Amino acid sequence: MTPDAPERAPTDPGPARDPGADTSDPRRAAREAGRAARDLFRHLWILIAAAGRVVLQAGRSGFSRIAGALTRRRDRAQPVAADRPAAADTVPRVVAGHGRFARRFARLRRRPVLLAAGAAILLPALALAVYLLAALVTLPPLGGAIVDTGQRAITVEADDGRVFATRGSFRGQKLTAADLPANLAEAIVAIEDRRFYSHWGIDLRGLARAAWRNAAGGGVREGGSTITQQYVRLTSLNQEKTLWRKVQEAFLALRVETTMSKDEILLGYLDTAYFGAGAYGADAAARRYFGKPAKALTLPEAAMLAGLVRAPSQLAPTRNLGGAKERADVVLQAMVETGAITQKEADAARKQSVTLKSPPEAPPGTNYFLDMIAGDVKRLAGTDGDMTVRSTLNLDLQSLAEGVVARRLDKDGAKRKVGQAAMVVLSKAGAILAMVGGRDYEDSQFNRAVQAKRQPGSLFKLLVYLTAYEQGLTPESVMDDRPVRIGDWEPENDDGRYRGPVPLRTAFALSINTVAAQLGQDVGIPAVIATARKLGIQSELPNVPSLVLGSGTVSLLEMTRAYGSVLSGRAPLASFGIHAIRGAGPQPLYVRAEPAPAATLAQEPRQMMLDSLQAVVDSGTGRAARVPGQIIGGKTGTSQDFRDAWFVGMTPDLVVGVWIGNDDDSPMNRMFGGEMPAGIFHDFIQRASAQLAKNRPRPSAERAEPAPAVASAPQPAPQPIPVASSEIRGVPEVIDTGTLSLRGRTVRLLGVVGERGHLARQLAKYLRRREVVCSVSEDAAGRCRIEGDDLAALILTAGGARASDDAPPDLLGAEEQARAERVGLWGR
Repeated sequence: MTPDAPERAPTDPGPARDPGADTSDPRRAAREAGRAARDLFRHLWILIAAAGRVVLQAGRSGFSRIAGALTRRRDRAQPVAADRPAAADTVPRVVAGHGRFARRFARLRRRPVLLAAGAAILLPALALAVYLLAALVTLPPLGGAIVDTGQRAITVEADDGRVFATRGSFRGQKLTAADLPANLAEAIVAIEDRRFYSHWGIDLRGLARAAWRNAAGGGVREGGSTITQQYVRLTSLNQEKTLWRKVQEAFLALRVETTMSKDEILLGYLDTAYFGAGAYGADAAARRYFGKPAKALTLPEAAMLAGLVRAPSQLAPTRNLGGAKERADVVLQAMVETGAITQKEADAARKQSVTLKSPPEAPPGTNYFLDMIAGDVKRLAGTDGDMTVRSTLNLDLQSLAEGVVARRLDKDGAKRKVGQAAMVVLSKAGAILAMVGGRDYEDSQFNRAVQAKRQPGSLFKLLVYLTAYEQGLTPESVMDDRPVRIGDWEPENDDGRYRGPVPLRTAFALSINTVAAQLGQDVGIPAVIATARKLGIQSELPNVPSLVLGSGTVSLLEMTRAYGSVLSGRAPLASFGIHAIRGAGPQPLYVRAEPAPAATLAQEPRQMMLDSLQAVVDSGTGRAARVPGQIIGGKTGTSQDFRDAWFVGMTPDLVVGVWIGNDDDSPMNRMFGGEMPAGIFHDFIQRASAQLAKNRPRPSAERAEPAPAVASAPQPAPQPIPVASSEIRGVPEVIDTGTLSLRGRTVRLLGVVGERGHLARQLAKYLRRREVVCSVSEDAAGRCRIEGDDLAALILTAGGARASDDAPPDLLGAEEQARAERVGLWGR
C-alpha cells in the first residue's frame, strides 16, 4: 500500500476526464449524482442500520431514566395523606398507567449507569451521522480538481541538434487498453495496491495492516490508500491531510467503483500520476526517461517507472539514477510476491541495463537564454502540445563564454569592486550563439544582457561617428581636441589632456570626448537618435547634448545588435534565438524563414566605420582585445563614476558584447571598458575558433540523443608531447592535484595550480596502480599522459585544480568548461 499522500509535482497536472462523469448538462449531472448516492447508501446501509439500533436503544433507555426521575420528584413534592396509600403503593399505579414502556422506565431508576451509557452512545452517533451526511452532500464532481493551464513541455535543442534542456510538464498520449503493457500494470498493482482487483474502492484489510505497521514503527511509514483512492485524489480533491478529505476520498472511491471498471480506473490513474522531471502520466514518463512510448517499455523500465510514484522528485532517474534502480528492485520483488513474474524473471530484469535517453538538467548558465526564448515560443507556436525547439545556442561557445566570465570575475572582481557581468555572442546573421545574463543564475534570475538598462558611455559614439560619416565626413577629417562648452555642459577627456587637431579615426580610437561632443552638435542630436533607431535601439533616448557620451540607458543586447548591423550591413540586424519549433504532428509549427529584404547601410560610411572600429583595437583604448592572427574591431565604453564598463567587439563572423558593473549601480574601482571587458572578449575570441573546430559534446549532454553529423574540415591528429631528455614512466604519488612524485622526482604539471585535501585524495584514487608518462623540463615542469590522454586537461576538466595565468589555451578552456559545468571545486 502507498503512503497516504504520495509526493506531488510543483504544478497542477493536466486534464483527465473521467469516462463516467459528464457535468456539461446539470440535469444529467443531477441524475448521475442521485444514482451515485443510492449506490453509496447501499454500501453504507449495514453501518447506518447498526448505528440506528444503538441510537434507538440508547434513546429508550434515556427516556425511561428521565420519566423515572420526574416521577420520583413529583412523589417527594406531594404530602402523604392519612387516607392515601403509602409511597410504596404509588409506583404500581404509575406503572400501570404507562404499561410495558413505563415498567422499563421504573427499572432504569435503579440503573443510572445505563442512562449515562445511552447518552455517551447517542451524541457521538448523531455527530457522526451529521458529519458523514455533510461530507456526502458536498462531494466535488469527478475531475473537478484538474485545470488545464495550457503549459506544455518544451524540449530545447542546441544549434547542432543536441538536446540540452527541458521545461514545462510532459503530458504524452492518453493510454488505451491496447497501449497498456501488462508488465507496467502488474508492477503498479504489485507495489501500490495488491488487492486492487478484489476490493471495492476501500481496502479495510490494507488500512488495518498500515495502522499496525505505523503503530509498530512509531510513525507514519505506510498508508492505506488504494489505487482508486489515489485516482480520485489526483482528479477531484486537494492534497490536504485532513479527515474531511479522507472521508470524501472514500465516498468518491465508492462512487468510481460503481461507475468505472477496474481497467478504466487503472488507466486513469496511470494517465494522471506524477512520475517526476515534469512528466505527468506513464506515457509522458516513458518518453521523458527512455525515449519511447509506454507500450514499448521493457520489464526493468516498467519497474523503474512504477517505483517513482512514491517519491517522484527524489527518485527521478535524471537526478537520482541509483535511487531509482534500488526502488525498481523493490518493485520487481513485489511482483514476484504477487505472482506476476517468477524469481528467475526478476533476476534477469535486474541484470538488464536501463539506458536513459533523457536530456540532462539544463546547465545553469543556459537558463538566461531559456528564459529569454520562452516568450518567443509561446508567441510563435502557441501552447498546445509538447514541443521541441531547435534553438540558436551553440553549447561550446556558451560553455566558453560562461567560463571566461567566471574566471575574470573570480580573479579580479573583488579587487576591482565588480559584482556582475553579462555577455552576448551574435552571428553575423543575428543568431544568438551564447548568452551570459549574470554571474550565477541560481543566485539571481535577472538577465543583465536583456533586462538591464545601463549607460553605455563612449560605446554610444559608434552612432555619432556613423551619422557623421553618412553626412560626408571621413576618418581622415580633422577636428580640434579642445575645451568645449555647450550650454551648461562642459565635457572633459578621461585623461584631462587636449591634443589639438586630430583625425576622426584617431579621435574615435582614443575615445576623445570633446570631439564626439562637437560632432554631436554638427550633425544634430535628432540625427544621432534616428541612426540609433535605424540600427535597432528601441530604448528611450534623451534629446540632450550629453547623449553622444552615452547618458541614455540601453541594454547590452541592443548595443551588440547595433554593432552587428554595422558588421552585416543590415539595418537593423534582427537578433533571434529560435530556428524551428516542432510538435507532435509531421508539419513543423514554426520555421524561421529567410528575412525579407531590409534597409542596408550605405557601403562607404559602413566601411569607414569598420575601419575606425579596427583602429580602436589596433592602437586605441581596446588594445587588450587584440588576438594574434585575428581581424578584430570594437569599441570600449565607461560610464560616469565607473559605474559601467563595456566592450563590444567583432570578428568577420561574430559580434560579442560584454558589460560589467554592480546591480546596485555602485562605482567600481576605476574600471575602464578597455580592461576587464576587453580582456573577457580577448579570452573568448582566442579560444572560440579552436573550441568550434573540436566539435565535441559537452559532458552534460552525454545522455542526450546523439546529434546529427556535421560536415567539417578534417582536423589534424593531436600532436604528441615533445619528448624531453628526461622522460619518466611509472605509477605516481600525488602531492597535490598539480604536483606528482614519480620515481623519486617531483613533477609539476604545466599550467596547473594544484589543490590539496579531498580533491588530491580523489586524484590519488584515480591514479592508483596506473602508469603515467611525463616529459619533464629542467625546472621540473612538464606535461603527463595517462592512457594517451593529457593528465592536466583531465584534472582541469573535472574541476580538480585551477589553471595558472600562463596556462596554454587548451588548459584554460578545460578549466572554463569545468566552471560552466559546476564540477569539482567549482561546484556549489
